[in-house]
Amino acid sequence: MATDKSDKWYIYILECADKTLYTGSTNDLDKRLEAHNSGNGAKYTKARLPVKLVYHEEFDDKKEAMKREWYIKHKLSRKQKMELITSK
Repeated sequence: MATDKSDKWYIYILECADKTLYTGSTNDLDKRLEAHNSGNGAKYTKARLPVKLVYHEEFDDKKEAMKREWYIKHKLSRKQKMELITSK
């Protein structure tokens, strides 16, 4: 039985062409990455294409994913994000 993509939520970190990092969340990782790279993802990434998925985590519900996204965006330094990426 195939799993419905909306059953899971993901937080992700993208590395942009200028080597900056972008953190987001979605219930369809492939579709969201495609949107970012086509210029329809986020204003931030639109000016920094192409982007590459360098990290993601999976969650069973949106609330937990959003909490983790907020934490990564607001509490982790770039160095800590890089350590997270390289630890996987």
